[in-house]
Amino acid sequence: MTFTQRIITLVLLAASWSAHAAFPEKPIRIVIGFPAGGPLDQHARLLSERLQAVLGQPVIIDYKAGAGGTVGAQDVMKAAPDGYTLMLANTGVMVINPALYSKLPYQTTRDFTPIARTAMQPLALLVNTSLPVKSLNEFVAYARARPGQVNYGSAGNGGISHLVPEMFKSATGLFLVHIPYRGSAPAFTDLMGGQVQFMAESIPQAANYHKQGKVRALAVTSRERNPALPDIPTVMETGLKDFEVVGFYGFLAPAGLPKDVTAKLSDAFRQVLATPDIRNRMVAQGADPAFLGSEDFGKFLNAEMPRWADAVKKSGARMD
Repeated sequence: MTFTQRIITLVLLAASWSAHAAFPEKPIRIVIGFPAGGPLDQHARLLSERLQAVLGQPVIIDYKAGAGGTVGAQDVMKAAPDGYTLMLANTGVMVINPALYSKLPYQTTRDFTPIARTAMQPLALLVNTSLPVKSLNEFVAYARARPGQVNYGSAGNGGISHLVPEMFKSATGLFLVHIPYRGSAPAFTDLMGGQVQFMAESIPQAANYHKQGKVRALAVTSRERNPALPDIPTVMETGLKDFEVVGFYGFLAPAGLPKDVTAKLSDAFRQVLATPDIRNRMVAQGADPAFLGSEDFGKFLNAEMPRWADAVKKSGARMD
């Protein structure tokens, strides 16, 4: 390399370092692959105001709904890896879809840079109130005595509310019949009406209906009891020692994001989640603050993918 080439290389490196050091210099877009008003939207809005204060730039939420979050993931995958386009994704988008769709246009570990895991979201196992059971063990005994006669509802094939009961079936050896719905609202309606007897659903909605006496919560799927349902035991407390199944929320960027930008964004989310008010409001929404930085979030995704792929395979669910 000539002296002139060395000077040019140093100038380019200095310019690149200066650009990254100044990051961010314009608004940051957060893509959500689902319509406004849902759980991911609530999570993004909760974090965005504090995130703006930490980064010193506006945060814009952009909805790219379709195909179980796939449309939004494609949008982010194709964006420039400069830190100005992020995706807020959940368990379904990142670790279920790769096993559910035979022609998925993205690969989680190849096409994205993990930024931060921000929350874990446990589910509650629910039954119709007319069912003569008061505990999860009583339900297992009831269903075991009636193989194929107990139905469970879900928000649709291949979603977390479908796969968690499938994992529960595998853990207990029960024969339960899956009834898929177009969303959780009609599934809840039929659970309350007795057309289905069992369901797994995220804590906020489950806790609300349980407290109103419209459904009965038997257990939560997290390792520890949930503040929204403090009197309801975990599945592990009932005797299934290894049964811990929770969804997650996390932020990712396109593959190839510079390490210093990744680190700055990851630390920004760490600061946001360290705010007591944010943590308290997150718990009120039914999600547990659970920060992981970029490297650990990547390891977490790698560990989760085969677990959910196994659940998808056992369920027989496919989406094409």
